Amino acid sequence: MTDKIKIFDTTLRDGEQSPGATMNAAEKILIAETLDKMGVDIIEAGFPFLSPGDFEAVTAISKILKNSIPCGLSRASKKDIDA
Repeated sequence: MTDKIKIFDTTLRDGEQSPGATMNAAEKILIAETLDKMGVDIIEAGFPFLSPGDFEAVTAISKILKNSIPCGLSRASKKDIDA
C-alpha cells in the first residue's frame, strides 16, 4: 500500500478573508486553472450559499477543472448543502 498526500487548496475561499483581498469570477477562474495545472487534488472554490456571485464562480470553476476535484464550503444546513 502506498501512502498519498492530497493537496486541498483553499486560496479561492480563504484568500478573500483578508480585508481588500477580493477576487472577481474571472480572477478566480484563472487561479483555479493554474491550481488545476499544478496538480492540486482538491480546490475549494468558494462558499456557494454566501452570495449569487460566489455560487456562479463555484459553478463555473467546477465546469473548467480537468484534473482537480472542485468543492464548496458548506455549513451543516440544508440550504447551504443544496446551494
